[in-house]
Amino acid sequence: MKRGLVLEGGAMRGMFTCGVLDVFMEEGISFDGAVGVSAGATFGCNIKSRQIGRALRYNRKYCGDKRYCSWSSWFRTGDLYNVSFCYDELPYKLDRWDIKAFKENPMEFYCVATDVETGKAVYHKCTTGQKDDIIWIQASASMPVFSRPVKIEGGKYLDGGMSDSIPLKFMEDQGYDQILVIETQPLEYRKEPQKHMGIIGLFLSKYPKMIETMRNRYLMYNEEKDYIRQQEELGNVLVIRPKEPLHIGAMEKNKDNLQRVYDLGRVAAKEFLKKKTWVNE
Repeated sequence: MKRGLVLEGGAMRGMFTCGVLDVFMEEGISFDGAVGVSAGATFGCNIKSRQIGRALRYNRKYCGDKRYCSWSSWFRTGDLYNVSFCYDELPYKLDRWDIKAFKENPMEFYCVATDVETGKAVYHKCTTGQKDDIIWIQASASMPVFSRPVKIEGGKYLDGGMSDSIPLKFMEDQGYDQILVIETQPLEYRKEPQKHMGIIGLFLSKYPKMIETMRNRYLMYNEEKDYIRQQEELGNVLVIRPKEPLHIGAMEKNKDNLQRVYDLGRVAAKEFLKKKTWVNE
């Protein structure tokens, strides 16, 4: 039996996921593999390096730092989240990502990015924790319009959430048969059609298939939510999700709000672990 995790993105809604994962690590609960999308990748990778509290710690410390995320960075570089700070200075100098632990942990960790030329999802298996992995994690979290496409080995990539927001089927295809999905939206949430396709079209005019993927994203997302719910009701997967909308901004600057959403994740994880499930067997 292979135990897998599926980690939805959602910018700072990912603090909910961080709370869940930290409880699991504290309780010594392990998984054979995980796939993270966007914030699910940038924050979720800490479960493979076994760094409890790291994502909360650095987000609380740097959420108001213009080097981390700011409109000035976007106007100056084309990236709302400053690339050199977020993917170099922060993980390798200021709050070190434990590369050794990441590499030595046999747990598989995948991140999802979207190929802007094809509009299709691409799944990268992270193995080293070095630059060759972190650039894929960067791509997974690079929001269209607010980030430049990330160039990797001749390709260009953006946010994986545009093409596969909650990749349960991907993990099933990898042979994982005991899967826990961590969502960052409540059960009843459904995505609406994108209202700003005109602006998106201007920014991504070179990539018509990416535009089409973003236009249809709400359909893909809602189908995935329905599929997850169906599999949950059949007893094929387990799901942790917030009971209510998390009410947190994508560029959240309020440390208390980050802590609140993180704490909601911790509460959800502890409630979940009280149940008799395979997670705590």
